[in-house]
Amino acid sequence: MLVEGAILDRDGPRPAGVRIRAGRVVEVGQRGTLRPHPDERRVRGIVVPAPVNAHTHLGDAVSVREPPAGPVEDLVAAPHGYKFRLLAAATPAAKVKAIRAALRRMEAEGIEATVDFREEGEAGVRLLRHAAQGSPVRVVILGRPLRRPIDPAELRALLAVADGVGLSSARDESAVARRAVARACRAAGKRFALHASEAVREPPESFLDPRPDLLVHLARATAADLAAVAEARVPVAVCPRSNALFQRQPDLATMERVGIALLLGTDNAMFHAPSIWRELEFAYIATRLRGRPVSAGYLARAALVEPYRWLGNPAGASIAVGAPCRPLVLLLPPDDPEYQVVTRATEHLIVRPARPKSPSEAP
Repeated sequence: MLVEGAILDRDGPRPAGVRIRAGRVVEVGQRGTLRPHPDERRVRGIVVPAPVNAHTHLGDAVSVREPPAGPVEDLVAAPHGYKFRLLAAATPAAKVKAIRAALRRMEAEGIEATVDFREEGEAGVRLLRHAAQGSPVRVVILGRPLRRPIDPAELRALLAVADGVGLSSARDESAVARRAVARACRAAGKRFALHASEAVREPPESFLDPRPDLLVHLARATAADLAAVAEARVPVAVCPRSNALFQRQPDLATMERVGIALLLGTDNAMFHAPSIWRELEFAYIATRLRGRPVSAGYLARAALVEPYRWLGNPAGASIAVGAPCRPLVLLLPPDDPEYQVVTRATEHLIVRPARPKSPSEAP
């Protein structure tokens, strides 16, 4: 495939021609300078790294009815919130089926990976691993221990199968529990993540000590709180559609101003389809509705660039020959790539070049 148009990656937007073969970038040049091959498809569009959904709860996909109205705590708080009652009542087979359907949706949108906060302890992590088998979407699983106080044996067993731990919030977990989890994650070389200031404001010292690898939401954080997060250099995953259901929004304008590394997620699958393109468009529109706009470039990086840094693979966000990147082609006008990608991309405009073969599959 030969794409004439633009690139949008970790080096920003720029006009370019890109040749893709077997799911890899094999040639990059100035727009209009690459000689077309007679047997390749030619398109006009924008080449981007495959996006990452940085915060999901895929187990929630088992919900097929509108959740009841009410405060977010009544819906998602453990152990008796609506979500946890729903999970407890659903069979493992039903949860696996629902998770696989959500992963197929993400596959159709070209998603490279998703970072999932998986409840239900070690069994919940194993169920998600099973459901994700065969999916081309990489699932990074942050599990959650069930017992309080923290049981070291349970935590070790959880970390043996999970990629880390994702806790509910600082106000839901004691400092002793947070520190025990953080120590265990560090010792195992795994990630420690935490919801923070979602329903009510929490002081930064509560969610920055111990320092997490990722914070989620900060919808009730003040400008001073966000400055403290930026100073601590902790990335933040935001989920504007989910927050909007409960009359709140993250202050993306301040996050951009203070320099927070932003990631984007779709949150609970019982509220929304796990569409990162819809999340991008909503985030852009919501900031303008509030009269506090952010740049399209900041949002584009939240889906296409910053997650690869967090995953330890920054080169995965580079459209370049030899880079370990899976490119997507968006059939959009290439004149203003950041704006086009953030506001106009849908799965119907995505050309998904064949995924590159793994080393074990290569001839």
